[in-house]
Amino acid sequence: MDPAQSPVVIGVRELVVGFGDHIVLDHLSLDVRRGEILGVVGASGGGKSVLLRTIIGLLPKRSGTIVVLGADRDTASFEAMRAIERRWGVLFQQGALFSSLTVRQNVEFPMREYLKLSQKLQTEVAMAKLGMVGINADDAEKYPAELSGGMTKRVALARALALDPEIVFLDEPTSGLDPISAGDFDTLIKTLQQTLGLTVFMVTHDLDSLFAVCDRVAALVDGKVIAEGPIAAMLACEHPWVKAYFQGKRARETTHAFNHPAS
Repeated sequence: MDPAQSPVVIGVRELVVGFGDHIVLDHLSLDVRRGEILGVVGASGGGKSVLLRTIIGLLPKRSGTIVVLGADRDTASFEAMRAIERRWGVLFQQGALFSSLTVRQNVEFPMREYLKLSQKLQTEVAMAKLGMVGINADDAEKYPAELSGGMTKRVALARALALDPEIVFLDEPTSGLDPISAGDFDTLIKTLQQTLGLTVFMVTHDLDSLFAVCDRVAALVDGKVIAEGPIAAMLACEHPWVKAYFQGKRARETTHAFNHPAS
């Protein structure tokens, strides 16, 4: 099914989030549809990660509504939200792996929290998830301090996939990676999304990622979504920030490649 015709799996309406006197998200509204990869962009400190963390319940909102997979955060019971949380996975900035746990134990962690599985089965599932993201079995007993940046992101993605989620939240998944590793990670995200039928909510500032994998982009400026749509729509947008972001000096090479793909 075309994602544009798919049901809404995340609905945000008139969301207000602030810290003290500072309003970060100001009556923001946004829909995410089943099966799409949505890229969320904006200026540094503009609220992208705040939006993600508020949707998954790590930050409180002042007003507005958030409905995820049919559950309204304001009215759903604790048990209902726990059931919904099992249906998403999160990759945080820098991976956020537990430093005292091995790679395998990090991937097993969500299973210990939510599922009643034997240790043998947990290990089998964890090894399968690690293989899915390109981590060798020989690396499963390493600790996070022994991993490269790219490996850390892959392990964090394996952990996000541990419970076979329907939605995956990615917070700056390619930050800190060299261009080759970032490109490989983009390819991995797209492959997994297509293979597993995932919905992906991706906060990023990486233009290459936006062009390579996103079905749609939402731009946050001054606490609101000021433009959204496929890359072609963003390139045609006349809003000053969007124009500067997608048509600025650093964007020209990527935009040229998008408009003139290799034959």
